Amino acid sequence: MTAYAIAHLQEAAPHPEIAEYIERIPATFEPYGGRWLVHATQHEVKEGSWPGHVVVIGFPGIAEARAWWDSAAYQEIAPLRSRHIEGDIILVGGVPEGYDSTATAKLMREGLPAE
Repeated sequence: MTAYAIAHLQEAAPHPEIAEYIERIPATFEPYGGRWLVHATQHEVKEGSWPGHVVVIGFPGIAEARAWWDSAAYQEIAPLRSRHIEGDIILVGGVPEGYDSTATAKLMREGLPAE
């Protein structure tokens, strides 16, 4: 099941370390089957607010996403970004093929108090 590393990064002043991070990061996720899905693109806010940037890297599964994040190669370059850009980063598994949200809604309804 596909998994994703999703980052919501705040605006930052240009810095040579950020450029180096961007140059080096693909080599850290490629051994784990990672690939860019969203990077350096504009987003359109439809509800709420979302200042900054969105980055999404796809992986074959959550194990590969975790292995990438924990890898020595990624941890070596992570400070190049984190010293200059604040943000939130999550790893999340995708839904299986054929996922049906109506089953989730049914379980939710079953858990509601009787009226």
